[in-house]
Amino acid sequence: MHTRALNTPTAMPVSFPRSERLAPGVANPALGGNACTRCRLRQRCLPTGLSEENLREFSTLIFSPRRVKAGQALYRAGDAFDAIYLVRRGFLKSIMLGEAGREQITGFHTEGDVVGIDAIGSERRTTEMVALEDSEVCGIPYARLEDMSRHIPALQRYLHRQLSEEIVRNHSMMFLLGTMRAEERLASFLLSLSERLTARGFSPSEFILRMTREEIGSFLGMKLETVSRAFSKFQREGMILVESKHVRLLDPEALQRLIGRQAQPQ
Repeated sequence: MHTRALNTPTAMPVSFPRSERLAPGVANPALGGNACTRCRLRQRCLPTGLSEENLREFSTLIFSPRRVKAGQALYRAGDAFDAIYLVRRGFLKSIMLGEAGREQITGFHTEGDVVGIDAIGSERRTTEMVALEDSEVCGIPYARLEDMSRHIPALQRYLHRQLSEEIVRNHSMMFLLGTMRAEERLASFLLSLSERLTARGFSPSEFILRMTREEIGSFLGMKLETVSRAFSKFQREGMILVESKHVRLLDPEALQRLIGRQAQPQ
């Protein structure tokens, strides 16, 4: 797999002050007590099937939303694993460090995503999570979440689902890197990003790339020049229109045909 060193600004990981870590059963005043029930991302990041009482109890676990500035690390490889996070706003990238400090981007994450769950089962983080733009996250202390899940079956299902989705993402990435040509990888990436943004209420055909071409290449196992050539070809053939970081999918069906995929109804 192609890897290359990426320039990531050095910054201290985000921490949650003790004043924002509440005792069990105490409503979080910074969240407005029951703010999770009013959050527009509730259906994406909160466990389904919880009673209102259980949801209130779950809400007491969540740290006040914290800002992660562009280039700042939410956590770094080697940090102690003590929490998972819900992305409330913005875009982040997960990074695995290789030999000689080389970085391999393993995922891009946006609002409604749960991040940090890959460290369950270990005491230390194996990846870094860095903001691509100014972002906000809500932290959930894992030990307390695990304790609560023992008497709330919906929380157990929530954890199992998150772990399952992490496995599926890893398998999908292995398939993409192992079987697809460079152009197919980029087409799959653009369509997947479109679907994720559509599910969050954004346009399916027009969006801003929060990541650089180099970061896309790191994620897809492609050299920067190969990514640039593929973008140029897609634009030349009328499949996309690119203006700096702004991308418009002009012919998503052509991208779908490129990877042998059936068009999905919007």
